[in-house]
This record gives sequence, C-alpha cells and structure tokens, in this order.
Amino acid sequence: MWIIEKALKQVDTLVVPSLYLKNVFERFGFHAEVVFNVVDLETFRFRKRERFQPRFLVNRSLEPMYNVDCVIRAFQIIQESYPEAELVVVGSGREEIDLKNLAKDLKLKNVLFAGGVEHQKMSDYFIKADFFLNASNIDNMPISILEAFSSGLPVISTNAGGIPYIVDDSRNGFLVNLNDHEAIAQKAIYLLNHPEVASRFAYEARRDCEKYYSWEANRDKWLNLYLL
Repeated sequence: MWIIEKALKQVDTLVVPSLYLKNVFERFGFHAEVVFNVVDLETFRFRKRERFQPRFLVNRSLEPMYNVDCVIRAFQIIQESYPEAELVVVGSGREEIDLKNLAKDLKLKNVLFAGGVEHQKMSDYFIKADFFLNASNIDNMPISILEAFSSGLPVISTNAGGIPYIVDDSRNGFLVNLNDHEAIAQKAIYLLNHPEVASRFAYEARRDCEKYYSWEANRDKWLNLYLL
C-alpha cells in the first residue's frame, strides 16, 4: 500500500473515470478529478424500438466476477413466460464451458454463445437486441452498459460497485441486488409488459450518454487537465 501512496503523491493530477472511484480514492485521502469513460454515439446508434421483443443481450467476460451464471438463471424464468425469448452471450473466459453446460442443464432454447467479438462489430449485437442484462458482483463503470444506453436498450443490472452511479434505478434502468436472478427476471418481464416504461428508460439513458458520456462532453475536461 505504501508504494501506491508514494506513487500517487508524485502525480500532478489523479484522473479517474467515475464518481465511484473518486469517492474510493478520497476515502484514502487522495483528491481525484473525474473524466468519464466515453461511448461512440455514432457507432452505437440509437434504435427506436416500436415494439420490444424478448431479445436479451449480455456482453461481459465469462469470468466469475461478472456472474453471467445469474443472467442465464434469470433467462430460464423469462423463458417460462416467453418461450420465444432469445439470449445472446457475448464474451469468452474461464467459465464458458460451465455456462454452456448450465444452459443445457436448464433445457434453455434460443441461447447463443457468440464468443469474443471485436469491438467494432459489437454495435451489430446491440442493434439486434432489445434488452441488456448485467449481473456482475464487482464493477466500476462498464462500457458495455454505456453502449447499451447509447443503442437504446433498457438495462437491468445488479447494483455492484459503481453501477448505481450510472444506472439510476427506475429512471434510466433497473437495479437489483447481487445474485438475485429472480429479480432480474421479474424486472425483464415487467418491461416486456410495460413497453412505455422500457421506452422511457431507453430515451433517458441515451440523453445521459449525450450529456455525460460523449466525447464532446469530456473533451474540454481533458484539455483543461493537460493545460494545468
């Protein structure tokens, strides 16, 4: 710890990408400036969904901390109400085989494991989906959530780490407690049954991207920091 403290005391400015990390550093006595992570609004284009279909996307590394297992268990409940529901899992990692076996054991249909996808091709997956699910146990400010926001996908996520700083529960998405696959499923079914709420979430989230998470919103912050 003393090595980290010594290094941080030598920097001109400590810059972090989220209010969550700003608060973490300040608990240890370090002031931090916030310049948010940005999302490419042109690449991740907003698609207005006239009707929301039960097409779900998760885009995380298949590692224990991201708890994709929880999303798959939630999808089982969703599919009981919507047999035609689809789930696309983008990502690779140590849990890939176990997650595929879980989907098989739960006798799920319409689950596609897409593997790792190049970032420039990810917009195709966002544009085809209608909802984004995230069940991570540890997190900061996931770019994948910002890309879902930008693309017009209502987000349902656990309240891990810094996620509540970007997903404002019941305004631009839904938050649930960690490991609560039943709550994820219930929120997803609610949005399918209340498309006006899903549409409101999508528009609020896109506006947040334009206001806070675009390059235009953060460019001057970087310039001012380098000019200090």
